[in-house]
Amino acid sequence: MRSASLLALTALVLTRQLTAQDFLLRLDTRLQSVAYRGVRLDSVLATTVVAGPNGGLETADGFAVSCAPGSIHCEFYRPGLQRHGGPMVTGADMTAWGFGVRGLSLHANGRLNIDLGNADVWPGTNPALQLFEGYVEYANAWLTGRAGRQTERGRLGYTGFDGGMVTLRNADHGVGGSVYAGFGLARGTALPVTSPALNPLDEFQPRQRELVAGGEVWWQTEALETRLEYQREVDRETRNFVSERAALSATLRPARGWQLNAGSEYDIARGEFGTSDAELRYSRARWSAAGGVRRYQPYFDLWTIWGVFSPVGYTAVQASGRVSPSRWLDLHAEGERYWYSPSAADVPLQQSEDAGWRWSSGAGVTPAAGWYLGLNYRAEFGPGASSVGWDASASWRPTRSLSLRAEGGHLSRPLEFRFTTSRLSWFGGQADLQAGDRLRFSAGAIQYIEDRDRPDAAAFSWNQTRLTAGISWLLGSGADHLPLPPAIRRGGAR
Repeated sequence: MRSASLLALTALVLTRQLTAQDFLLRLDTRLQSVAYRGVRLDSVLATTVVAGPNGGLETADGFAVSCAPGSIHCEFYRPGLQRHGGPMVTGADMTAWGFGVRGLSLHANGRLNIDLGNADVWPGTNPALQLFEGYVEYANAWLTGRAGRQTERGRLGYTGFDGGMVTLRNADHGVGGSVYAGFGLARGTALPVTSPALNPLDEFQPRQRELVAGGEVWWQTEALETRLEYQREVDRETRNFVSERAALSATLRPARGWQLNAGSEYDIARGEFGTSDAELRYSRARWSAAGGVRRYQPYFDLWTIWGVFSPVGYTAVQASGRVSPSRWLDLHAEGERYWYSPSAADVPLQQSEDAGWRWSSGAGVTPAAGWYLGLNYRAEFGPGASSVGWDASASWRPTRSLSLRAEGGHLSRPLEFRFTTSRLSWFGGQADLQAGDRLRFSAGAIQYIEDRDRPDAAAFSWNQTRLTAGISWLLGSGADHLPLPPAIRRGGAR
């Protein structure tokens, strides 16, 4: 975080010193009040447990227990005390320009996290200050250069790093490429892998930030888009590879309304293909249909322990469709069937599923101006668990500045390998008020009612109540109010 903090401080100094600067800053603050009941781990002597009415072992007061072979204690969970959390998140997104060099700009995106309740109730509030992106950029028609904290987005995922990136492009021929390098951030977060907030990694946590380097090239025409990506990560202490991967993706538009998307990843470090997919889509004004196949393969960095467990992937066939028979009605449906690869795991006296399916359908209705009604149903059955549920919503916009929304739903989750069945219902509402061009307020409340259907004393309520409030404020130097220049059509009329 030191380099990121230094960059933010430098940006602040530049902002105050350069009088010709223009800027655009958006501040978003969200506050949530959460009240819920957790669980508390407890234990009893193995000699005190008794046989329950269903044949399992229970405590004297009716809680199902888990007893390890040879252990003198058996463990179980009791209802915990009601806990209160109050996460408040303030996000800032800033762009500044006008530093005297045409094409030079400054970009920063971060957030401040505070938990107004118990410090250990709400995850993700530590550390309090997180910088997602903060970089200086120079751009013209054929070149873009960046230095600072930034994120590379592509088929290989989101890669955060502190370093530099250079992009070259030729818009007339639709070709371009970029290269980048720097000190990496942990996968899926804006924190270095050495951050104390990632302590659950314990002794497997690297002691130095990895080096990240990669690049991509692309070619775009009206009928075809192709992109080739490459990325490697190296442990600075051991000089071992953390990852080395490549990906190829393409989009083909052979005729009006038709589109074919396909792509594949290759794990060079492990010598095997990763996730691959292909989808064919046809779209018209009032209806569309799509079908495809994909092969999902789990991916983990080489330094983690998860690869030792040889996780298996699955192959899926999917289809979706949408139709709007009238202006006020919209219908949609999608489904998927998937099969897991053989795991080669020997589980005596247990036969488990290796395939599953999921599907959903819904409808949207616009009965009058300012109104929208939505209803969705979904079902899923897979190895180990299944779920069936529905949700409904109603939105009303009585004025241009006020929007009201009510929602509710129900979800049932019978679990194949667990001693419980969960049923969850929820209902709530939200209001949004646009107070001018630059200020917006929101407030909402939602109630979750969850019951665990168990044949023992642990069948207690897991209800939750959440209250939310937010404010969004857009600040600027006034340059953002200037009208856009007239567009210039290039290459003739389309």
